[in-house]
Amino acid sequence: MRLRTFVVPLLAMLVLAGCTAGRRDLEDWVAAEKAKKGAPIDPLPVVKTFETFEYKAQDTGGADLRDPFSPSAEEARQEIAEGGANGPTPDKGRTKELLEAFPLDGLAMVGTLGIGTAIEGLVKDPDGVVHRVHENNYLGQNYGRVTLIAEDRIELVELVPNGAGGWMERQASMALGEK
Repeated sequence: MRLRTFVVPLLAMLVLAGCTAGRRDLEDWVAAEKAKKGAPIDPLPVVKTFETFEYKAQDTGGADLRDPFSPSAEEARQEIAEGGANGPTPDKGRTKELLEAFPLDGLAMVGTLGIGTAIEGLVKDPDGVVHRVHENNYLGQNYGRVTLIAEDRIELVELVPNGAGGWMERQASMALGEK
């Protein structure tokens, strides 16, 4: 017992002494690496400045022409007469369906159930949950309404803004196994 109380501390001191013996060469190497000069850094590229230009359309006689990025006077009058709503509009009073919370590219068609006109589509959401889809159900964040369910695809019509304050229909589809 007495031997153990003497040997254990002696071994611990030898181990600690062995850890510090090779440290000087490491310090010399670090100092030598720090003393080396690094490769020169390339200068920053010169930022090109562009001259601003205000678009002012004029014909050869000096008369002002209409801005090509704005609607013509006739288009503006027509839009005002129609109340600014061109084409179809989404039904904002309708209760949103569960699959409308996900973007269309986040959904995947994984199969169908049934045959003929009684066919249902199977769509997997990003969380991995599979949902049954019928014609006239809604998918995606662009008011996409299912128009056709086939064995290999689901076709739908989305309503997207047309850039003039109205809406336009856009065809979309989901193919089986696509993602």
